[in-house]
Amino acid sequence: MNIKRSKFSKIKKKYLQFIKSQEIPNEPFKDKLKQLNNFYIPICDMIYKQRCKNKTKIIGLAGGQGSGKSTISRILKILIKEKFNLETVIISIDDFYKTLRDRKKMSKSFSKLFLTRGVPGTHDTKMLFNCLTKLKQKSFSKILIPKFDKSTDDRCKKREWTRVLKKPDIIIFEGWCVGAIAQKKIV
Repeated sequence: MNIKRSKFSKIKKKYLQFIKSQEIPNEPFKDKLKQLNNFYIPICDMIYKQRCKNKTKIIGLAGGQGSGKSTISRILKILIKEKFNLETVIISIDDFYKTLRDRKKMSKSFSKLFLTRGVPGTHDTKMLFNCLTKLKQKSFSKILIPKFDKSTDDRCKKREWTRVLKKPDIIIFEGWCVGAIAQKKIV
């Protein structure tokens, strides 16, 4: 029982530290411990129960801009590591936008809409698929995950990309359209 209490105390401490780092002055998160106990821990337990040993599990998290996807992903990563000691990697679909150069070419060739990131077709889905495939491989070797800088509207230099050195047990894939199904082409 003490081990469980001490583990919970450690989880609670890390969770509260992270939440505090995310709070805006005069806008604190409400019901922090209630959310931890009634939302985050049950979700982590469900993720743990549904995973297969020796296989990487991908968890999709979808929501609109500013809805808390990144914050929730980071909380889940903290809890999964602390409670189950599982390696977790967070991937954002935003980091897989095509480069500004590629979008400029597409905007000249197909439609001016491609210049603005976010339009369907502006993600480098091939790069995303390759990244997910490499992260799930049994014979894992380190991998770089791209980073996109919205302030420059372009992909960061490779030296700024996220380095994944250990095979992940869990991948949290977050984005505004994760799990969306493409429309059938209407002729």
